[in-house]
Amino acid sequence: MKNTHKYTTQFFPARAGEMKWTRKTHIEKAPVWCSVDLRDGNQSLMIPMSLEEKLEFFNLLVRVGFKEIEVGFPAASETEYTFLRTLIENDMIPSDVTVQVLTQSREHIIRRTFEALSGCKNAIVHLYNSTSLAQREQVFRKSREEVLKIATDGAELFAGIARESGTDYRFEYSPESFTGTEPEFALEVCNAVLDVWKPTPDKKVIINLPVTVELSSPHVYANQVEYMCDNLKYRDSVVVSLHPHNDRGCAVADSELGLLAGADRIEGTLFGNGERTGNVDIITMALNMFAQGVDPELDFSDLPEITEIYEHVTRMQVYDRQPYSGKLVFAAFSGSHQDAIAKGMKWREEQNCDSWTVPYLPIDPRDVGRQYETDVIRINSQSGKGGIGYLLEHKFGYLIPRKMREEVGYAVKSVSDRAHAELSAEEVLGIFSDKYINVTAPIRISDLRFDRDEVVKARLVLDVNGETKTVSATGNGRLDAVANAIKSGLGIKFSDLTYEEHALTAGSSSKAVTYVSIKLPSGRKVWGVGVHDDIMASSVNALFSAVNRSISMK
Repeated sequence: MKNTHKYTTQFFPARAGEMKWTRKTHIEKAPVWCSVDLRDGNQSLMIPMSLEEKLEFFNLLVRVGFKEIEVGFPAASETEYTFLRTLIENDMIPSDVTVQVLTQSREHIIRRTFEALSGCKNAIVHLYNSTSLAQREQVFRKSREEVLKIATDGAELFAGIARESGTDYRFEYSPESFTGTEPEFALEVCNAVLDVWKPTPDKKVIINLPVTVELSSPHVYANQVEYMCDNLKYRDSVVVSLHPHNDRGCAVADSELGLLAGADRIEGTLFGNGERTGNVDIITMALNMFAQGVDPELDFSDLPEITEIYEHVTRMQVYDRQPYSGKLVFAAFSGSHQDAIAKGMKWREEQNCDSWTVPYLPIDPRDVGRQYETDVIRINSQSGKGGIGYLLEHKFGYLIPRKMREEVGYAVKSVSDRAHAELSAEEVLGIFSDKYINVTAPIRISDLRFDRDEVVKARLVLDVNGETKTVSATGNGRLDAVANAIKSGLGIKFSDLTYEEHALTAGSSSKAVTYVSIKLPSGRKVWGVGVHDDIMASSVNALFSAVNRSISMK
């Protein structure tokens, strides 16, 4: 590409330390989660949410289990202010939920923010000012000392207003654009703010280290986080929080490595909605933990409902391949994938297995409200016999014999291939039914009777292309007698009749399903399926289905 010379590193690596986080393999417990959907997520929407939509989203976040929810920037607009006041005045904030509000380090904005919180029982007031080299030089044109003073002046005003009002709110500070700030300077500013607020283990302060813009690989950010965790004052009284954005597509990695590096808290959004390329996707992060056996302490057991509400209130669409929550993330179209999944599921049943190790599925789709039959096995021209057989078995109860599955698979795939379309489960069943089940042309049974002396005799009245014929023969069993009558009476040649049968449904109204194969003189094997309340009638129907199909093949 052209113009590569324009770009250089804008981040400042932390001084090399032990990098203790590199010795950890996974996150062992859930962080404190703070949803910023109603502030960071909302301000990134083309059409910001209405009051009613924000209230609906707030209630969803509470149901999911968030205990800290950033509800907005109340000094920014009347809508933001009214939303916070509505929550407070209508007593809509549960006693175990803390709302968070954001304010710049400017006196009139800080005062307006505290005013908006009047009467709120549990709140975090979040102070920020930008500290990066680029912002200092280009936007504010201020020195380090002047930027540090903005932070401490805001912190002192926070403390003073809290004393005046008698409130006991928790405080949070962010050196905005932390990733573009020299780590030593970010540490100096954060420690200066902490010296003003003087946190204690009983009243902790949140120091938030935002990836306002992703400027480096995740390991660089982890080193920066570990440096801050190791050198912040009052560390036992500080909650280290992360707020990653996704400019390089690494927000989840930034967050996970940041937690390994010592952070305690994550600010993010559902589905990663946020400024530019978005925030860290809390759903992805939480379910990554879940897939490692760690309780994320958030309830995503009904992702379809969460997705529906999110899309309604934000007018955004969740991408079909969005991790865990996209419509197609569990879908297997590939024949080999479908076969492996089907065999993995069968293995789990056979082994009565508690642990989840099914190929191609990192978690059990049912744990997030998805269904195997509609969300996992999807049928198109790339599908295989295993997936089609799995769908017919688990959705409709047909246990297709192993030797028949390949033929059924090709029959279904050919329809999808010609239509250039995915097939629904009902369409797959329709193809299977039309092609194999109770096929009555060109030969239809009008009447069937059995006599038994020393051998079984079958007498059949048939409609053959509109002509009535009566045929009969004996055999060593009822189905054998019917087969012999067809061969002798109609001159149809076949051999090696095999059949399998099972109950299609449980209960008093159960039907029997039978699968019959016959071998033609050419060596080709032909299958037919019969379904009936009576097992014998089911077997005869299956045989005639196979015979009729063999005639149509000619």
